Amino acid sequence: MKKKQVAITLGIMCFLLTIAICVQLKTMSSANSTVSQTLSDNELRDEVLRMKERYDNAFADLGNAQKELEKVRQEATQDNGTAEAKEQELKENNMLLGITDVTGEGVEVFLEDAATTDNNLNASWQIIHFDDLQWVINELRNAGAEAIEVNGQRIINTTAITCEGNIIKVNGEKIGSPFTIKAIGSQNLLYGALERAGSWLDEIRNAGNTAEVKKLDNITIVKYSGIIDSEYLKEDK
Repeated sequence: MKKKQVAITLGIMCFLLTIAICVQLKTMSSANSTVSQTLSDNELRDEVLRMKERYDNAFADLGNAQKELEKVRQEATQDNGTAEAKEQELKENNMLLGITDVTGEGVEVFLEDAATTDNNLNASWQIIHFDDLQWVINELRNAGAEAIEVNGQRIINTTAITCEGNIIKVNGEKIGSPFTIKAIGSQNLLYGALERAGSWLDEIRNAGNTAEVKKLDNITIVKYSGIIDSEYLKEDK
């Protein structure tokens, strides 16, 4: 009888202990959830404050930019003639620098390596070299060419035509035969300079290569796509 009472008593105690443990676990879980939620709310509030600060700064920058723009507009409307003159001057300078597409009359030169090898000639002569391009470009410039392009590469003051092994580069870009050189200027002067007796084109043809020139009423030459930069050039004040 006593053993039975002891067993019942132990069972009741285990039951009560289990209930107490469950209650404790639930209480701890609720506390952790509350702390986690509090931390999450704090982080969210901080992020909102940071975003608001960035928005306020951007809004202030926008306001300053609008004020500057309005100032420029007012200055432009005060002297329309001067603004138009400056704009025209800027366009002309951009054309001369080569940083805008241009059109006009001129000539187109087509150069290509010899189709067949002539054993009576030096094999090296029967290939268009980088110095051939340089000679033709120089003759075009001397004849008054205002814009020149070689295989889609605009020739400007800083353009370099180089040879690296059997690779020709213009403005650092690889080009190869056949070569198309476009030049804007007086058709007659440009054509005459290239087709005169003893010209460099005659030398190219005598080596078995192709050299053709044709006059065109409307040529489009693309703008220079690189970056024009100067390290040593400074304004003389």
